[in-house]
Amino acid sequence: MRVRITWILIALWAALAPIAFAVEPDEMLPNAAQEARARALTRDLRCVVCQNQSVDDSDAPLAKDIRVLVREKIAQGQTDGQVLDFIVQRYGKFVLLNPPLEGDTMLIWIGPFAVFFLALAIAAVHVLGRQAGAGSGQTLSDAEEREVAMKLEPPAP
Repeated sequence: MRVRITWILIALWAALAPIAFAVEPDEMLPNAAQEARARALTRDLRCVVCQNQSVDDSDAPLAKDIRVLVREKIAQGQTDGQVLDFIVQRYGKFVLLNPPLEGDTMLIWIGPFAVFFLALAIAAVHVLGRQAGAGSGQTLSDAEEREVAMKLEPPAP
């Protein structure tokens, strides 16, 4: 029974280990309120290496650098807006997990929908084209029918 429990605990640990935050103890701010602000900000920043993870969750070296930068700016007394402006100025709007809907971020917001509808249109044209070709109802002339019949007949021995 103990062996089973041990294996279950090992399996749970292995399954839940990737969920752990990548923030290391040496990065944390001593002030709990400042640390909470830093965590909130880094949860909304995209790791530019991993791209689908927040800076808070990523263990990439660049993500660590961004986490440290955010904490340094907060420790200097900057507001959340000032910290975000600094990070966006340095890494671009793509670093935001939810970038604003503006002219230069339009592709990020509209791109997936455009690709989806383009693929849908191509599939519809393909399917409708196959149906139109299969059920066109064209008949062969008498000469064409004789030619087909001659080609289908087995050669005489």
